[in-house]
Amino acid sequence: MEKLKMQSMDKVQYNIDKIREMFPNAVTEVKRGEKTELAVDFDVLKQELADTLIDERELRYQFTWPDKQKSILLANTPVEKTLRPDKEKSVDFDNTQNLYIEGDNLDVLKLLRETYLNKIKMIYIDPPYNTGNDFVYEDDFVLEGEEYKYGSGQYDEVGNRLFQNTESNGRFHTDWLNMIYPRLKVAKDLLSDDGAIFIHIDENEVYSLQTICNEIFGSGNELGTIIWDKRNPKGVVTGVAYQHESIILYCKNKSVFSHVPFVKEKEHAKTMIAKVESLIQRYGKLNDSLREEYKQWLKDKENEYSGGELAYSLIDDYGNIFRCVSMAAPDKPETRSHRPLIHPVTKKPCKVPAKGWRFTDKTMDSLLKDGKIEFGIDESTVPNQRYYLKDNLFESVSSLIYYGGSDDAMGLPFDNPKPIYIAKKLISTICRSDEIILDFFSGSATTAHAVMQLNAEDGGNRKFIMVQLPEPCDEKSEAYKAGYKTICDIGEERIRRAGKKIKEELEKPKQQSIYQGDSSTALRSAQNDAGAQLDIGFRVLRLDSSNMREVYYHPEQYTQTLLDDLTDNIKEDRTPLDLLFQVMLDLGVKPSAKIEEKEIEGKRIYVVNDNELIACFDKEITDEVVKAIAKMQPLYAAFRDSSLASDSVAANFAQIFATYSPNTKKEVL
Repeated sequence: MEKLKMQSMDKVQYNIDKIREMFPNAVTEVKRGEKTELAVDFDVLKQELADTLIDERELRYQFTWPDKQKSILLANTPVEKTLRPDKEKSVDFDNTQNLYIEGDNLDVLKLLRETYLNKIKMIYIDPPYNTGNDFVYEDDFVLEGEEYKYGSGQYDEVGNRLFQNTESNGRFHTDWLNMIYPRLKVAKDLLSDDGAIFIHIDENEVYSLQTICNEIFGSGNELGTIIWDKRNPKGVVTGVAYQHESIILYCKNKSVFSHVPFVKEKEHAKTMIAKVESLIQRYGKLNDSLREEYKQWLKDKENEYSGGELAYSLIDDYGNIFRCVSMAAPDKPETRSHRPLIHPVTKKPCKVPAKGWRFTDKTMDSLLKDGKIEFGIDESTVPNQRYYLKDNLFESVSSLIYYGGSDDAMGLPFDNPKPIYIAKKLISTICRSDEIILDFFSGSATTAHAVMQLNAEDGGNRKFIMVQLPEPCDEKSEAYKAGYKTICDIGEERIRRAGKKIKEELEKPKQQSIYQGDSSTALRSAQNDAGAQLDIGFRVLRLDSSNMREVYYHPEQYTQTLLDDLTDNIKEDRTPLDLLFQVMLDLGVKPSAKIEEKEIEGKRIYVVNDNELIACFDKEITDEVVKAIAKMQPLYAAFRDSSLASDSVAANFAQIFATYSPNTKKEVL
């Protein structure tokens, strides 16, 4: 059996292995204490990468700050921690694929890195803006021990340090950069090749953030910046009163991302379709009065709707909304059709644009057949093409968002929650059906709420992973008085309330359409189907120290006398379910995976993801138990080091698996 490493990915070793593949002569062995390790010979690597070397004193373009190198090392350093499940706080623990993780997001990202490597479609974060009031993480770059303890702002409930980074601090920008840089560096590894990261920020650090994103993601992978106009300028200031914040967008790989539909839904399209549907319900049929009433309704929306939306003012004989668009050719006349169209009433040739039609004869015939050409009263009017709203529900993502509203976080006491309107609008630009969205500055869990709401509206199966430091609520705050001790308590309750409300809305009876061609009917059908399968649950996992005692990682530091005092290498307060989740992370099995609990010969067996992993952490395991597990032919089988009942069982172990499941990878902790 192979021994599990039970720690997060060692990114340094991972990078060394990659360099070794490309430049084997640049990797050598070094002695560090009693241990021999692989290391990079940077002088050789420099020779391989350039015909001239940059002198260390030579000026070059770079963005740096105190402790930058330490923040890079911090991103690569593995952690000996784990995620422990909390069934009591969870909702639908056994079936949900959503995760809510309590803990320092840097350590959590490291633990998720191997399992979710290249699997996250969208990272959507709203980090501290460094306004002087936000609490930010202190990763101990300079101050240590008691010196830091007495200068700190506060601690969370598991000892993570927090402090308010005021502008009077000489390291105002440095501390913020040291906080955000390693988290973004690790987060990049989780993004899929066609994935993207969206980051909210205000004017305090927008330049710094964009610069480090250029470094981490590559300037060639920048997708642009969206300006969110909040319609509410800040109070009395010296200089410009900002009423906007920026949302910076970067993708993992632009050449791959270019094939992803990066569009947004026309904001009021569904409302317009629903309006026509309601008019048809009231009138009982399509007629000129109905069409005039719809046009008047649109006119009343001039201050709310865009010009592009207002142009969709016509309704065909099937109740479909459309607008007219010129078919005149913009380029040289000889490249397009000049054949006149025959008017359907007068049967005479219609007027042709001076440069001809923009389409070929074949395309024009196809448009005629599909009823997508709008003729005038007679042949004297140049025909136009019908653009149907149902076929043009999406448009390019704009660099501007206008929204001055706010959310109440489902009635929970939380200052300045991110509006669900904004979250939905952004998530829907690239996440269509079953992708994973990660928010590692979860706050009030608006992102989770938005994901569930989008799934309810379009029948999607998007999954969320929320990560939030359990920052304590001030004892004088309304949140604390209401019984919420940490920000996590508020976020988790928001998801519970939002999920319940969304489910109730979906279960309400839906009014059916009375005419054909109604694109919203299909949408409603999808909503009804979504109600039965909508995932409004979430597994709560809590960051904690490893389940394993120190001897598991450093046995060489323990004498035989000390080892004799240890009856087990697992901590006494850890449950079999705790062990299972650490094993899952170690083997790259998603912590959202389906888990079934079975009993074989009186022993508890965990079956994960339909036999991807079978684990048993009970003691006194017999040949019968081993044989039953082997017959299930799992990809992985995991046991405790002290699980087997006797030396005889241990001797038979390998032979049993060789007989019944030779391809199973056998792991021990």
